Amino acid sequence: MHRHDIADHTHDHAFLGHAHASNERRTWWVVALTAVMMVAEIAAGYIFNSMALLADGWHMATHAGALGVTAAAYAFARRRAGDVRFGWGTGKVGDLAGFASALGLGAVSIGIGIESVERLIDPGRVAFREAIVVAVIGLLVNLVSAWLLAGGGHHHGHGHHGHDGHGHSHGHDNNLRSAYLHVLADALTSVLAIAALVAGLWFGITWLDSAVGIIGAVVIARWSWGLAKDTASVLTDTVPDAALADTITAAIESDGDARIADMHLWQVGPGKYAAIVSLVAERPLPPTDYKARLAGQSRIAHLTVEANRCPDHGCGAGEAPT
Repeated sequence: MHRHDIADHTHDHAFLGHAHASNERRTWWVVALTAVMMVAEIAAGYIFNSMALLADGWHMATHAGALGVTAAAYAFARRRAGDVRFGWGTGKVGDLAGFASALGLGAVSIGIGIESVERLIDPGRVAFREAIVVAVIGLLVNLVSAWLLAGGGHHHGHGHHGHDGHGHSHGHDNNLRSAYLHVLADALTSVLAIAALVAGLWFGITWLDSAVGIIGAVVIARWSWGLAKDTASVLTDTVPDAALADTITAAIESDGDARIADMHLWQVGPGKYAAIVSLVAERPLPPTDYKARLAGQSRIAHLTVEANRCPDHGCGAGEAPT
């Protein structure tokens, strides 16, 4: 009688990104930097009675809150990675936080757009020199924050995420991406504000300040929509990568006998996928043999294979698998 250790057939469910710890540290640094700048601007605004400083300080507070959610999601996912109550691990916690951040970005874009339109209709007095100083300081802080966040994941500010029929979010850390987009949105508003304020100071084009605010709102809304679509597709288990599905099919059916009858593929963490495959064959092999054909696919963190013998009337070679 052969005795087998059950440990040989188990694996952990910590489907976190390979750079999870590094991304978490960088995000906390950005939260701290943003919070310090926020407190400094609000304090200076009250001391110097500057509405420009106060407005920018409270605007930065909204981003500090969103970045705090991102950092907290990293911490929660790490601490609960071994919690058996999470059947598929905590790899999707970052996508949940990313979706919340996308909604926050959308709200920010709407707020900026409404305020810009109001100021375009009823422009007020703009303290150009003071506002330029505030915008430059804010831009420097955001550039440092962007540098801290860069390199931890594949970032995209554009809204199109489909190539060759498959989603473009595979392998990306959407939680880090949400933090990066918040910083990028702040940097964009600072750059546009500086350009508009300089034009107003030197050339008297006061309406440009409101016009670039509208442009910035549209761009931020587009980023928000792209992030919301990518995170929602992960949260709803949309087939994440058609190319990976094709790779699995080709490997399983490579012997010319096995045919996939049913397959489920979904993302369980950044760059990590789970798959359940049901196949039929005239001479079915043990499931371990089919799994071995996908041993080189490091992105497949969990694979379940069910092998069934063809019925008496055959496998229906002329029919496409479902």
